[in-house]
Amino acid sequence: MLTSNDLALARQCTLLKALDPADLDHLIDAGSVIRLARNQQLFSQGEPAKALFLVVEGQIKLSRLAPDGSEAVVHVFGVGETFAEAAMFMGGRYPVTATAVTESRLVSISNARLRDQILAKPETAFAMLASMAQHLKLLVAQIEQMKLLTTRQRAIRFLLDQSGQTEGPARFSLPHDKALIAHRLGMKPETFSRALAELAKHGVRMSGSQVTIEDVGRLGDLLSVE
Repeated sequence: MLTSNDLALARQCTLLKALDPADLDHLIDAGSVIRLARNQQLFSQGEPAKALFLVVEGQIKLSRLAPDGSEAVVHVFGVGETFAEAAMFMGGRYPVTATAVTESRLVSISNARLRDQILAKPETAFAMLASMAQHLKLLVAQIEQMKLLTTRQRAIRFLLDQSGQTEGPARFSLPHDKALIAHRLGMKPETFSRALAELAKHGVRMSGSQVTIEDVGRLGDLLSVE
């Protein structure tokens, strides 16, 4: 069922916010909603791309299989974010696998309907370009971190980003389990755990999924020094 909250999220996202109400109604309807259980796969790498998606509840992980069989996490999308826009231009197949990290609800947007919308109103293509540019910016930032930062520096950068602060104490919950976070940061789970343990002497405390930072500014200074 498509709720008023679903429609509100659709109207706010970069891809769809410029559309007239009638055009939005053409793209999504009650039959567009998909429910996924935790760890349920939405689509797999190499499948024909028939739609792109808006997350209205939960979190969706995009990943690729490396040649050695290990999983490389590309990104985790949350509420209000769209993904798989580029697939309709990349040979018509999904270049990644999409899996629900938690119980999730998605709004599916048919590629065929979107193509019709672009042909009828070419300005829609600019919204798609803006959305894909946001994703490219995220990927470039991730690559930059993995190339230029050590594993401990990546862990510090992640904690600082999650705190949402530049100074003072902070307390927050990890957005995913540690293994998934480690994959996002391009390291093994045990490496991430060691990095967190090493940061205890710098005022970082872990209790389950809860993180406490005694002084965000001091942790930021540590990253700058390193």
